[in-house]
Amino acid sequence: MTIVGPITPGQVSFFLGIFPVISAWIYAEYLEFKKNSLASKARHSDVNLVEIGNGAVKEDDRAVLLEGGGLQSASPRARSSTSSFSPIFKFLMMDETFLAENRLTLRAISEFGVLLAYYYICDRTDVFASSTKNYNRDLFLFLYFLLIIVSAITSFTRHHDKSPFSGKSILYLNRHQTEEWKGWMQVLFLMYHYFAATEIYNAIRIFIAAYVWMTGFGNFSYYYVRKDFSLARFAQMMWRLNFLVFFCCVVLNNSYTLYYICPMHTLFTLMVYGALGILSKYNEHGSVIALKIIACFLVVILVWEVPGVFELLWSPFTFFLGYTDPAKPNLSRLHEWHFRSGLDRYVWIIGMIYAYYHPTVERWMEKLEETEVKRRVSIKMAVAIMALTVGFFWFEYIYKLDKITYNKYHPYTSWIPITVYLCLRNITQSFRSYSLTLFAWLGKITLETYISQIHIWLRSGIPDGQPKLLLSLIPDYPMLNFMLTTSIYIAVSTWCHL
Repeated sequence: MTIVGPITPGQVSFFLGIFPVISAWIYAEYLEFKKNSLASKARHSDVNLVEIGNGAVKEDDRAVLLEGGGLQSASPRARSSTSSFSPIFKFLMMDETFLAENRLTLRAISEFGVLLAYYYICDRTDVFASSTKNYNRDLFLFLYFLLIIVSAITSFTRHHDKSPFSGKSILYLNRHQTEEWKGWMQVLFLMYHYFAATEIYNAIRIFIAAYVWMTGFGNFSYYYVRKDFSLARFAQMMWRLNFLVFFCCVVLNNSYTLYYICPMHTLFTLMVYGALGILSKYNEHGSVIALKIIACFLVVILVWEVPGVFELLWSPFTFFLGYTDPAKPNLSRLHEWHFRSGLDRYVWIIGMIYAYYHPTVERWMEKLEETEVKRRVSIKMAVAIMALTVGFFWFEYIYKLDKITYNKYHPYTSWIPITVYLCLRNITQSFRSYSLTLFAWLGKITLETYISQIHIWLRSGIPDGQPKLLLSLIPDYPMLNFMLTTSIYIAVSTWCHL
């Protein structure tokens, strides 16, 4: 087995640390098996049944059961003999009681370590072969529409959730809808990478903008409604966003910005948290929210629009956010971070605005549903026609631009297709109450599928390299290989999400 790239101290530390955990887990499983085996024998023993009936247990049998972990010692001194030691010391001493109590935790850590080792083997060794990407529009569209058809046949679901604001079945921008939205976008995003479908580059930019929009919308909704600015909640969110990517950076020797979605969402989550957390007791006043949103726009304009400010602000964090693409070694270390974060620098604020007006729009839609049929249909048709018209002009004059020119307009126009989609997706109450739960399920594992794709579905082969190759488990059979690698990839991503 040939290893590509240097062995780093972080990789050595990780693998040296995971082996004792796996050993402890195996031993804990052995103790569990031994305990269950002895308990099974005790249940089927006539002597044991008599003793249980009489309420007495022989000392010899007690000793045997104690060795297997079947009973706890009756002696307080025995119970407390190791209770004063730290968990790390108990782990190092292979304390049987401690291992038995933490068996499931040890199993989870061991499985996670094995998965990261699988990431490393797939992407940094020659154990498995590689193949090149090949784009065929017919095959691309066939696979995507086939998935839509299968999803519609097997997972078309109507939801009966009630609005948390009015208690009625309005379901405007409900959770099922947003999860489905993330799911079908993520499938196209992943297929774009797998098949190198460069002709839909502009669409992918919109999808990423929609994810960032959801970051602003979702976080604003939570903090504004729940008013929970606790450190525990914030730490939980940061852990969710960065736990997997941190270990991937260590084990694969990659830069944080290679997984640019993670630092982007982390940054914009921080900005929403800061915007609402500062002087949070005044958030009930609309004028204060307006001032905070204006302040967010001003901060973004200052950092990203004024030359030199971005470099001045972020240069101290180059060690953390710096990235050098091996294929483009002459670019600035902060170029990638500047480019990625700058593309969607405004859309998270648009998400905050939409979240603030979400209850108002929902009340308006509630009144609309109660009006007479003719008026209701007329208003909905007018909204649909207006949305389609705006979408058409955006498509003709913005979306069709070449990649480089489009990127210049994207930060200022990405909210347009998002708004058009929201209008059309929620145009009728029945339409917004349906969802394809297969896509909704995929929408729940977008973070894991995004990170994992680089290593166990695609391949870069070198540290910080872009994944320009495909992992090939079945060489010379591209479709069979696609089926197998995708199955493993989705299974691993699902496990990481759990």
